[in-house]
Amino acid sequence: MMTMLASLFSSLTSKMLSVSTSDHASVVSLNLFVALLCACIVIGHLLEENRWINESITALLIGLGTGVVILLISRGKNSHLLVFSEDLFFIYLLPPIIFNAGFQVKKKQFFRNFVTIMAFGAIGTIISCSVISLGAMQFFKKLDIATFDLGDILAIGAIFAATDSVCTLQVLNQDETPLLYSLVFGEGVVNDATSVVLFNAIQSFDLTHLNHEAAFHFLGNFLYLFLLSTVLGVATGLISAYVIKKLYFGRHSTDREVALMMLMAYLSYMLAELFALSGILTVFFCGIVMSHYTWHNVTESSRVTTKHTFATLSFLAETFIFLYVGMDALDIEKWRFVSDSPGTSVAASSILMGLVMLGRAAFVFPLSFLSNLSKKNQSEKIDIKQQVVIWWAGLMRGAVSMALAYNKFTRSGHTELRGNAIMITSTITVCLFSTMVFGMLTKPLIRHLMPHQSTTTSMLSDDNTPKSIHMPLLDGEQQDSFVEFSESHHDVPRPDSLRGFLMRPARTVHHYWRQFDDAFMRPVFGGRGFVPFVPGSPIERSTHDLSKP
Repeated sequence: MMTMLASLFSSLTSKMLSVSTSDHASVVSLNLFVALLCACIVIGHLLEENRWINESITALLIGLGTGVVILLISRGKNSHLLVFSEDLFFIYLLPPIIFNAGFQVKKKQFFRNFVTIMAFGAIGTIISCSVISLGAMQFFKKLDIATFDLGDILAIGAIFAATDSVCTLQVLNQDETPLLYSLVFGEGVVNDATSVVLFNAIQSFDLTHLNHEAAFHFLGNFLYLFLLSTVLGVATGLISAYVIKKLYFGRHSTDREVALMMLMAYLSYMLAELFALSGILTVFFCGIVMSHYTWHNVTESSRVTTKHTFATLSFLAETFIFLYVGMDALDIEKWRFVSDSPGTSVAASSILMGLVMLGRAAFVFPLSFLSNLSKKNQSEKIDIKQQVVIWWAGLMRGAVSMALAYNKFTRSGHTELRGNAIMITSTITVCLFSTMVFGMLTKPLIRHLMPHQSTTTSMLSDDNTPKSIHMPLLDGEQQDSFVEFSESHHDVPRPDSLRGFLMRPARTVHHYWRQFDDAFMRPVFGGRGFVPFVPGSPIERSTHDLSKP
């Protein structure tokens, strides 16, 4: 009996020690990672004015440097502090990035170019996926990498058709280049959603029985997911606006209304995942609706808090992703499989990079040409310089491609097959090369092609808005003043400039939407001009002060 108790005690003690050691290692890793995040922020701040380096590239370089140090310390056994997890990326890191993008996007520019954005994001992604898949099918046979079936080839097309909207956000500035920002970023969000939907559809679709009926079923399911995801995001945003407007949380606690906004935003993404929809599209349109209605229903202090909070969470998630990608690029396990044939790995990476460039050119220039045919005014058309910038800025690949590649070619972050290892290392190489090279050259390219672009939107700027959350069209009053001016001055000239385009009278879809919005939507869901009365709030005090003689 005593012997059994002693052995049991010894077993429990050893398990506790192993758990304690494991917990200590996790704490050490988290401390180091947080310290690296702080370093990324500080160094990124010091390099703010650098024309070549942006924060995403800074995080990548720090990640690579850290990976080298860990490799040396561990004697080539490990290169990263944390194990890659798709759940960590898709459930915790991606939602705040996409939501903040929708929450702070210039809605007027976005919806003015909505058809072009959807064409680039949906149709363009399908074209790019097709070009990459066809090219991979032809070239990979000659390289003798592995025996990939049709599903694997199509999955490769979906993986490398996903642009990196996170990096593009840091490269382009929506105040300096509003048209380019709305097109590249809007396309990037729709592109990510389309790529993920395509990837999941390819994974679940039976490719052994292809016919016309199956193709139409695939297309119908694709459109159904897109539409339903958008509707879910809009519905969640409207519910949050209605609840906050009716219950007046601000009269008791601003913390509650801020917390409710954050939770409703995250709920929209999780509901989409629950119903097997596109969480990216859902949370993006939820952000747009919440910025249009919900944000105006909260107190002034809550508005400032939410804008800073959402921007900060998005910034930290972006930095976290690029820092980890930099470290994971040196994962010795994946490179060990291709060490006997480095030429094959380099060739595969080069072919995929070339196909990415060709696939993007295959839809950017033709779709831009078709879009220009439907535009009557020269200021609305996408000129050749802008097309080059759109093509170039969308060449970057990042975390979405990495996550999809890990999903397809690894099991719990590990792989035992040479062909799968080559695809993982090729994905890492393409992501690093495109982000570093194209990301560094995008700023100089924009300055060279459009040197005077930054002066076209000075009329929209608000000097009192912090740069990190500089979103003029969320402030509303300026936007309405220009719209009202344009509607009451029919003799305004029509120069081919952005200023003339914004100032001229126009009966556009936006005009009729504003009429419907003011008559039906805002009285129910709130928004600018329909802010609820909250006793003692900053809104009441400011209104009272304005009413004084």
